Amino acid sequence: MITILYIFKDKEVGRVKKSLDSLLCQTHKGFKVLLVDFGSGADKSTEIQNVLKQYSFVEYLYSYHLHQPWSRSKAINIGLRQVSTPYVFVADIDMLFHKEFVATLNDLKSSDRAHYFKVGFLTENESKINKDFEDYSIAFTSSIGAQGLSLFPTEALLSIRGFDEFFHFWGSEDEDVHARLKMNGLKVNFFDKKVLMLHQWHPTYRNSLEKKLTTSLQHNTISKINQEHFRTNSMLNDGIVNTENWGNVITKNQFENLAKPDVFLNVQNKKPEIDNFLFSVLPKLNNQILEVLIQEDPYPKTLKYHIKRFLGKSIPEYYSLKEINDVLLLHLISFYPDAVYKYVVGEDLTSITLTLQLQ
Repeated sequence: MITILYIFKDKEVGRVKKSLDSLLCQTHKGFKVLLVDFGSGADKSTEIQNVLKQYSFVEYLYSYHLHQPWSRSKAINIGLRQVSTPYVFVADIDMLFHKEFVATLNDLKSSDRAHYFKVGFLTENESKINKDFEDYSIAFTSSIGAQGLSLFPTEALLSIRGFDEFFHFWGSEDEDVHARLKMNGLKVNFFDKKVLMLHQWHPTYRNSLEKKLTTSLQHNTISKINQEHFRTNSMLNDGIVNTENWGNVITKNQFENLAKPDVFLNVQNKKPEIDNFLFSVLPKLNNQILEVLIQEDPYPKTLKYHIKRFLGKSIPEYYSLKEINDVLLLHLISFYPDAVYKYVVGEDLTSITLTLQLQ
């Protein structure tokens, strides 16, 4: 038996329905589906659960990762810890499957080998049309470097503590997990005999990035940092990653507890204040819930500030809120990987509020 593992957060439900419809047509019925919702908003969560009622083979699991940056690795690991079948296929909600796809998975499954697959990509217009699989016009196909859609022996993934949860936003988590499986002696095969999956079009993460602060959580250099992290894992032969708490679900109770902070801090965007908060204050606050409001100091907008600056006199140094956003998100990813927290950029883009359960 194989579990097909989907991960989801605030996406269009229509593309999920199209993907699941293609599983209804499979010639081989020996599979389960687990869909992990990595903290969709309440309305979207309700919408997706209503759609899933049409598919008796789907199990839904919600984790309260609201107001946290997207991590494909964490979402996959949450599902992986729930998988009871000997094999798991890491899917994508954008996929349309050939009717022989699950049959092919069953032919390929092996306890000593992982398989990843060639994918056909559809254009935006082609993705809007409902057709039989064979009738779609493919714009281009993936190559050997694209390792995101893979069949794994479940125990092999568990033995290396799943996907590396350092990886957030976009990039490198798939190459990394295959490399670490190879370090552990597993073989990895690229299935390119024929195209068994089609990828529905969507805008890319890179194209959605903005250089300024946005209410949707972003980090402009994270893909390059992810690449360096992958390179370092490979160089250090670091096959097993994550803490022992990897793959944890955030419960409703844990999330709701964030509404009852023990400590409140107000911090301005002066460089010494931010540096002190990150490297002195945070490490000292244990077993408490902290809420910190970071705002811009109004002083740089005053006439006095500009006169002193013009005259070359001493004035405070500041980080922009965008710079604070990027360093703070990276700090959370790096040093608080298992923390329950909520990170919100104000609608007027003049503040950042972090609520964090410190251990």
